[in-house]
Amino acid sequence: MFESIITGGLTMQNALICTAVSLLLGCIVAIVYKLQGKSSVNLFITLIVLPAIVQVIIMLVNGNLGTGVAVAGAFSLIRFRSVPGNAIDILCIFYAMAIGLSTGMGYIWYAVIFTVIIGLVLVLAGNLPFFKTPKEEKQLQVTIPEQLDYTECFDDIFSAYTTQAELVHVKTTNMGTMFQLTYRIRLRDAKEEKSMLDAIRCRNGNLTVQCGHAAATVEAL
Repeated sequence: MFESIITGGLTMQNALICTAVSLLLGCIVAIVYKLQGKSSVNLFITLIVLPAIVQVIIMLVNGNLGTGVAVAGAFSLIRFRSVPGNAIDILCIFYAMAIGLSTGMGYIWYAVIFTVIIGLVLVLAGNLPFFKTPKEEKQLQVTIPEQLDYTECFDDIFSAYTTQAELVHVKTTNMGTMFQLTYRIRLRDAKEEKSMLDAIRCRNGNLTVQCGHAAATVEAL
């Protein structure tokens, strides 16, 4: 079952079969990527085409040492011009490349089974409930003047309006004359959100206050 279809040398028929399978499996990888909640159109298209490109390269390099060295040099140049991505983006790129390597060597059924298994694992793992941000969790950003001590400044307000409040990020702004505080909070009652914001505005001198849905944490490699 896991035998290569390229046994007696590369033919037009074998090349077309491998390319068609690569594009089909690339579509599956792109769909899996989209199911992770991603919205990059460029990477979506890249994941569709990447297995077929890798497959063609492997077919050309097969048995040719000089071509292999040239391809390795080309990939090293591309690496230094690439933009760092987050973990799931890089994982999907390696996922697509592994498929291209398999089809490029003619192991069609191995590539199909590998694609299905890894795709199911990614979809199931990405939908586990303990990795999702609770719907009631919100992100609060508050700007305060530099002379205001932010460590316990809003504790009484948070104890009155929230069940959980955690300071997750602090940065200076406006030439260092202000601090921007980022909290993750859970409101006791969603109807009291405006009252909480009004109380914070009275405390921070009516500077900027923003409250919205908590963004998922982005992990970069």
